[in-house]
Amino acid sequence: QVQLVESGGGLVQPGGSLRLSCAASGSIFSINTMGWYRQTPGKQRELVATLTTGDTTDYADSVKGRFTISGDNAKNTVYLQMNSLKPEDSAVYYCNAVLKWSKWYPFSNYWGQGTQVAVSS
Repeated sequence: QVQLVESGGGLVQPGGSLRLSCAASGSIFSINTMGWYRQTPGKQRELVATLTTGDTTDYADSVKGRFTISGDNAKNTVYLQMNSLKPEDSAVYYCNAVLKWSKWYPFSNYWGQGTQVAVSS
């Protein structure tokens, strides 16, 4: 079974920083994309940043210049460095992975349980 486990969330003051981590474990044949999404009550889950094989990155306009996504392929881990945090960044952040658990099956979408980020004075 494939599992994604997030960590690093917490309470931080505006202008502060947090570093989120997401480790994929279990039977993994190949990872195409790992990324971060976030969701607040009453809103749709939205893309924050993605990292694709070949080190291609994509960011939501609202976080460009403040957040950086990176990965450690040997550890099947993706990180999200969040700087200059704003109250509107407060959300539950979910790790996402598009991967194969076997060479014989298509890529599938997997989600972590989420980690809470609260930006408040």
